[in-house]
Amino acid sequence: MTLHTEAVERYFAAWNATEPDRIAAAVSAAWTPDGGYTDPMAEVVGRDEIAELIAAVHRQFPGFTFRPVGTVDGHHDVARFGWELVSPTDGSTPVAGFDVLTLAADGRIRTVSGFLDRVPTGAA
Repeated sequence: MTLHTEAVERYFAAWNATEPDRIAAAVSAAWTPDGGYTDPMAEVVGRDEIAELIAAVHRQFPGFTFRPVGTVDGHHDVARFGWELVSPTDGSTPVAGFDVLTLAADGRIRTVSGFLDRVPTGAA
């Protein structure tokens, strides 16, 4: 397993955590203390703000999980990968996109640049 793949696995563990304590622990394992996350609908910095963003997504999409699409592509301190948000009831994927991570020397995430390919109408 590569540094890039491990970072993305920790990233998905954070996004799939649902309880506040588990979200906080997973975010701490995945991101540097001053790490950030940016996509067309959000821009947050620091572990607390990232954890709150994840909790907000779970409030909007209760029971949904994030899963990778394809393989992780990485070089140097950068990784990119596709993902989708999966409904627990019918397996539909109303939200999908790809993210680009910049990693710190220890393999934790410094920044995420997220791109949304599919979002439900009225979600913005």
